Amino acid sequence: MANTYTQIHIHFVFAVKYRKAIIHTNWRNELYRYISGIIKNCNHKLLAINGTADHIHILIGIRPAQSISELMKTIKQNSSKWINQNKFTNTHFEWQEGYGAFSYSKSQLKAVIRYIENQESHHKKQSFREEFVDFLEKSEVDYDEKFIFKELI
Repeated sequence: MANTYTQIHIHFVFAVKYRKAIIHTNWRNELYRYISGIIKNCNHKLLAINGTADHIHILIGIRPAQSISELMKTIKQNSSKWINQNKFTNTHFEWQEGYGAFSYSKSQLKAVIRYIENQESHHKKQSFREEFVDFLEKSEVDYDEKFIFKELI
């Protein structure tokens, strides 16, 4: 769109269904590259991607031509299909329903990128659930405890 200028930075957080720790280090970087391609094909700019065995963080410079929910649907559908086609897990792979999407200003990006890059060490001190609730509370997002990402049953 002519004369449309934006600067929108969104930090996405989403988890494996029931938070199963099945994103193995043997194929995790391949997954990140695949998701990076999805983001690029949707004409957005990847700023950072990382996670652990049960969840992923992505920081994107997002274009307003696609909604946040459409982008997340595309990322989750295509990546889970790719994981299943490549038989990276012994069972059918699925992402947990829902996600977190948090906006940041340009001045905050370096800190958010550093945070995403240090996921492994960060989660030695704090659980994913604690981390996610912290994001919600710091961003002043109203939430219902029963809808926070489900634990493994």
